Amino acid sequence: MARIPSGSPADPFPASARKSAFPYLFAAIFAASFVVSLRLAEVDPRVLLDGAAFRNVGRFVGGMFPPEVSPEFLGLMVRPAVETIQISVMGTLIAVLIGFPLGLLATSSLTWRGILHERSRGTAHWAFGVLSYALSRSVLSVFRSIPEYVWAFMFVRAVGLGPFPGVLAIGVAYGGMLGKVYSEILDGVNPRPLEALRAGGAGKLGIVLYGLVPEALPSVVSYTLYRWECAIRASAILGFVGAGGLGQQIELSMRMFQFNEVLTLLAILCLLVAGVDFVSGRIRARVVR
Repeated sequence: MARIPSGSPADPFPASARKSAFPYLFAAIFAASFVVSLRLAEVDPRVLLDGAAFRNVGRFVGGMFPPEVSPEFLGLMVRPAVETIQISVMGTLIAVLIGFPLGLLATSSLTWRGILHERSRGTAHWAFGVLSYALSRSVLSVFRSIPEYVWAFMFVRAVGLGPFPGVLAIGVAYGGMLGKVYSEILDGVNPRPLEALRAGGAGKLGIVLYGLVPEALPSVVSYTLYRWECAIRASAILGFVGAGGLGQQIELSMRMFQFNEVLTLLAILCLLVAGVDFVSGRIRARVVR
């Protein structure tokens, strides 16, 4: 007996034709966008080769040497360096407290579809899950779409100058990022162990605790630590709006044209990032085991 073809012969737009046309259409749109962006963004590499640009860069780099390494200056920078670490730690902690619950609500396999909801009955249950999913993803989108620099401006107006607005800015902005990634990690967990637990008679809580969490935990911890590293750099940027830390000292030295102090501060910032990278690497290694 002849096999019936799976595709409908009456389809006026075959899938193969759509697939073959899409790369060319995408390439044409990308090329047009690239050309328009070059013009609107005023990208001109020749400016970098201009004599005035070389002189300005040379003046800036020349002013950095020798770096400021006097005991008095280094002693004064201890507190801003510690403050930068504190801002990053507290900001990341607030980000986790914001991102984790919202990330759970923004995980479709936990709220309205997937193996956890196969035996659920009723439209009300499904509608409540979809509503909580949509609201949480909307909140996360708002949080992460506004840069931490803008959040810092708003919090400086609300609570004044100092490290606290920097902590709040990192917490809110990174909370949106963490929540989005947490939800994607949880949604991307291999469903087979969860199905095995379900077949063994485990309830929803058991499936989450013994199947979902162990599978997702290494990726969740790894991305959280990566965001902590980013928070060190972000705290330096936020110092330019009066949020304390090394960034505020860099901004003051730049205003005073003390470029040798800027070089020392950048070196301290690099050491802080390297230290955080070392610590987070050790934590990752233990979690992956």
